[in-house]
Amino acid sequence: MNILLVGSGGREHALAWKIAQSPLLTRMVCAPGNPGIAGLCETRDVAVRDVDGLTALASEIGADLVVVGPEASLEAGLADALERQSIACFGASARAARIETSKAFMKGFAERHGLPTAAFRVFESSGAARAHLDESEPPYVIKADGLTAGKGVTIAQTVPEAAAAIDACFTGRFGAAGARVIVEEHMSGEEVSLFALCDGERAMAFGAAQDHKRAFDGDRGPNTGGMGAFSPVPVFTAALEAEARRRLIEPAVRGLAAEGAPYRGALYAGLMLTAAGPRLVEFNARFGDPECQALMLRLESDILPYLLGAATGGLHRLPAPAWSRQTAICVVLAANGYPDDPQAGTAIVGAEADFGDDVVVFQAGTRRGDGGGLVAAGGRVLNVCARGETAAAAREAAYGAIARIDWPGGFYRRDIGARPPA
Repeated sequence: MNILLVGSGGREHALAWKIAQSPLLTRMVCAPGNPGIAGLCETRDVAVRDVDGLTALASEIGADLVVVGPEASLEAGLADALERQSIACFGASARAARIETSKAFMKGFAERHGLPTAAFRVFESSGAARAHLDESEPPYVIKADGLTAGKGVTIAQTVPEAAAAIDACFTGRFGAAGARVIVEEHMSGEEVSLFALCDGERAMAFGAAQDHKRAFDGDRGPNTGGMGAFSPVPVFTAALEAEARRRLIEPAVRGLAAEGAPYRGALYAGLMLTAAGPRLVEFNARFGDPECQALMLRLESDILPYLLGAATGGLHRLPAPAWSRQTAICVVLAANGYPDDPQAGTAIVGAEADFGDDVVVFQAGTRRGDGGGLVAAGGRVLNVCARGETAAAAREAAYGAIARIDWPGGFYRRDIGARPPA
C-alpha cells in the first residue's frame, strides 16, 4: 500500500513509526513531516491546511490511503476533497469534524442525542457571558468555541479569573476561535481519553489513556495541549469502558450518521469519571496527542488494516486489535515559555541516540539547524516514550532517557503517570 500521512507532530511521528512496521506498506510519504519522521519515510513540504496541495500529492504518489493526523486538516475539508477524487481517507469530513472544531456544536449535539455531559450555555458577547457568572457556582469552566491547540480552556476559581478568561476570548486571544464562548458546569473525577475507530456505521474500541493537561507538576499552571500520558488506565475498568461505549461512542456515531455526517476516522472521547458514571468532557476528531504516542507503543496488531477498514467501511471484517499488557508512558518536553510564548531555536543534543528497544523519542516540534543538529521549532518539542512491565518500570525508563538528553531550553513534568487514582 502507498500511504500519505498528513501532519508534523509527535502524534504523526508515532503513527509513521507504527505504519512503517506494517508488511502491507509499499511506500509512505508524510507532509510536511519533521526530522524524526524523515528518518522513516519521504517528507514533502506541503502544509496541513493546503487541501489542494495535499490532494495533488496523494494523486501523485498513487496513495491507497491518506491518514490525517491533525484536526486543522479536517476543518479545512481535506477528507471531503479526497472523497471527490475517490481517494480513501482515514479522517472525518469537515461536517463530521465539527464535534471538535466547534465546542458549541459538540455540546448541542450531545444535548440532542442524550449524551451525558456537563450543563452549559453558549455566549456571543462578553457581557452576557460575564453576567451568567453571577448565576453559577465556582469553579467556572470557560471554553473558546473553536480550535485552540488545547489552550482555550480555563478552569477559574473566582469570578474575576473567569471574567478575564471570557474577555481574553472576545478580545482576540484565540482569533476567530474565540468569537463564541461556552461556560459550563465543572465536573470532578478522573479524566480518561477513550478512542474508537469509526467507519461511518460502526465503532471499534481502540484503547484508552490518561492525559496530563496542566503545564507543571501537581497539575498546576495553565492548560496545554498535553504534557504527558500513560496507558492503560487502571481506574478505567472494563465495565466503565463498556458503559462509555454504550452511552457515548455508539450513540455519537449513530447521531452523526442520522444528521448526514457519517463519521470515519479516529473518534476521541474525553471523559470525566464522575460518581454518576462517565460523562463527556469533549470529542476530538482524531487521535489524541500525546495519548497516541503511548497507544502506539502498546498496539501489537498491524495498524494499516484498521486504518483502511475505518476509511472504507470494513471494520466489521476485522478482529479486535491486540494490545500489550505492558504500561506505556509518554513524557512531553516543551520549550521554555510554553504554552504562551515558547522559545524557538534552542539546540537539542542527544535526542536521536539509541535508548534501547523499550524507549522511543518521537519528535513533535523540531527542525534541523544550520549544522544539521536538532533545534526547537514549536511548543511541545519532544515526546520521550517508554514501556515496561509495570508503570514504575515505564516511568523509570522514560525519565532515565530524558536524563541523557541535553536541552537547557526546555522543561517537562516529573510526575507523569505517578499520581495514584482518586
